[in-house]
Amino acid sequence: MLTKNKDNKMTWQPQYRSSKYRHVFGKPANKESCYDCVPITRSVHDNHFCSVNPIFIAVVTECAGGGAFIVIPLQQSGKLDPHYPKVCGHRGNVLDIKWNPFDDYVIASCSEDASVKIWDIPKPCVTKNITTAKKELLGHTRRVGLLEWHPTASNILFSTGYDYKIMIWNLDTEESIICSPVRTIDCHKDVILSMSFNADGSLLATSCKDRKIRVLDARQGNILQESNSKAHKVNKVLFLGNMQKLLSTGTSRWNSREMALWDQDNLSVPLHQEDLDGSSGLLFPFFDNDTNMLYIVGKGDGNIRYYEVSPQKPHFHYLNEYRSYLPQKGIGVLPKRGVDVSSCEIFRFYKLVAIKGLIEPVSMIVPRRSESYQDDIYPMTAGTKPSLTAHEWLSGINRGPIVVSLRPGSKSLSSQVEFTREEPKLSAKETRHEERPAGKTLYEIEYKTEIIREDRGKRRTGRMQENRNSLISNGFDLFECPPPKTENELLQMFYKQQEEIRRLREQISQRDVQIRQLELEIKNVRNNAGSY
Repeated sequence: MLTKNKDNKMTWQPQYRSSKYRHVFGKPANKESCYDCVPITRSVHDNHFCSVNPIFIAVVTECAGGGAFIVIPLQQSGKLDPHYPKVCGHRGNVLDIKWNPFDDYVIASCSEDASVKIWDIPKPCVTKNITTAKKELLGHTRRVGLLEWHPTASNILFSTGYDYKIMIWNLDTEESIICSPVRTIDCHKDVILSMSFNADGSLLATSCKDRKIRVLDARQGNILQESNSKAHKVNKVLFLGNMQKLLSTGTSRWNSREMALWDQDNLSVPLHQEDLDGSSGLLFPFFDNDTNMLYIVGKGDGNIRYYEVSPQKPHFHYLNEYRSYLPQKGIGVLPKRGVDVSSCEIFRFYKLVAIKGLIEPVSMIVPRRSESYQDDIYPMTAGTKPSLTAHEWLSGINRGPIVVSLRPGSKSLSSQVEFTREEPKLSAKETRHEERPAGKTLYEIEYKTEIIREDRGKRRTGRMQENRNSLISNGFDLFECPPPKTENELLQMFYKQQEEIRRLREQISQRDVQIRQLELEIKNVRNNAGSY
């Protein structure tokens, strides 16, 4: 295929791109792994209503006399208890919730009561209603609609409300009630619809109800760039990692849904615009900086489109679309450090299906035959350690995120992510012990049989200890757990015990077969020796 370069010279480019993610597909979780009977909020606010980390999923819910959200351990799937405890300290409806990227047990929430609250979630999980917040931030004069944690500095939180202001909060203080932010950004003339940071958190992009995109100095609040496109009515804006580009979703002048790509240093004209469809639901964009994949999720839709983004034209490379008949009211995204690398999962969504009170996990899978760790699809990703303190960032220092490896057993992730453990496989040397080579004497066979039995006894002891460790989830030991309090907990405990019994029976039967084979070999050698 012939294309023109910047010098208007014809160059040849292959028509088909080589991509590791060309065949990515969406895989919904089975019924047992979904969360059922969840009282999802009926609010019409344009937000995700959900926030996820590798330990918990938090969902905004209905609550009489104020606002509340619930925090569910990720492994506690199935039907939710109608009396499940809530986090309910706001006097108005909760509009947004966000987990702290550097502490999986701290979450921020904002509400129609014009307050922002920081909550400590107890370990291993919430056992009773939480009504007292760790910190309360009082500065907005109208309801607060959006929250964003700084991506590299610890204890820095951004909030924006219907007073058209963005407030920067420093949580690294001992005060429980903070009445004044460290800085207020007051350059918007209408309601702010979305906020997004670049990779090191030095720039902040906002979309506003006045249809403009602004790129701000995140620390000082100065406007660096401002769009003035009348053909694109923007709703959400997103920084595309380290590409120096912005993506916005919204509607065209003909009211069709579209997305647009912008140069962060020049917002006068979009680099590329692409029409999607004629539906009316809001579009939520999500970008994976590790794979350069873009996901477009429509509110009220059942589908998820995904693309690969490249700095060169054409910038958007359509890959495929996950389709479902269940419409999503909101959606949460699991951080990359929580994906299941053993199944080649590169992204995971949690769909809120309000009409059924259901939370459905959807995994994006790269099809691979090998079951080993795939280095090429898991580059280094942002970890749980901040690269800056709040004081350092406020003093003017910028640093990129501290990255870690997703390889199982990595020290940097050993305390954060629980990986599925595979059964240990026999090495080639151990396998050769089980085979009967020609010409072996009776003594050699009996001696090696005894070695194999001792080896397996040691391995069984180690495997039992490993299985015991693998059944410790969020500090919850299934061997020393308290009696179940609800029918749901009793059923979950029963199913886990049945699965453990089934797996142990299979192991015992396999070992019995191997022992019988060795005994038959010994018997055959003895018979052959007697005949001589």
